[in-house]
Amino acid sequence: MSTPDFVVAAVVLQDDDGRILVVRKEGTSRFMLPGGKIEPGEPPDETAVREAHEELGVELDLGRLTFLGEWTAPAANESGRTVHGHIYEHPWVPGVAVRNEIAEAQWVTPTDLAGRHDIAPLLQTRVLPLYL
Repeated sequence: MSTPDFVVAAVVLQDDDGRILVVRKEGTSRFMLPGGKIEPGEPPDETAVREAHEELGVELDLGRLTFLGEWTAPAANESGRTVHGHIYEHPWVPGVAVRNEIAEAQWVTPTDLAGRHDIAPLLQTRVLPLYL
């Protein structure tokens, strides 16, 4: 298998109604989990916490992260490129707000997400099946 173009960490935040938070970054058309590129020397779980704070203004607790898995899929918004994601789950936290490069955030049920065509491949094919 070839080396992925991007290595990221992302987090599933699910509210009390079972909806998952998805975000669309500025200048893109597909929704994905909150998260971003892992900095050199940064552990993936710390990336997930850092990115959640930068993108959503929330403070996640490293000790409450649950590792869901690592997967590779086509990149959502860059044709012909791949992304390798370290995916975590964290209990819902209050105070989510769109910040920095996030253009839009939506809370969507897993069933509704499964029927959409504007979802990142990593979320659609690897993460979402865990919730259906």
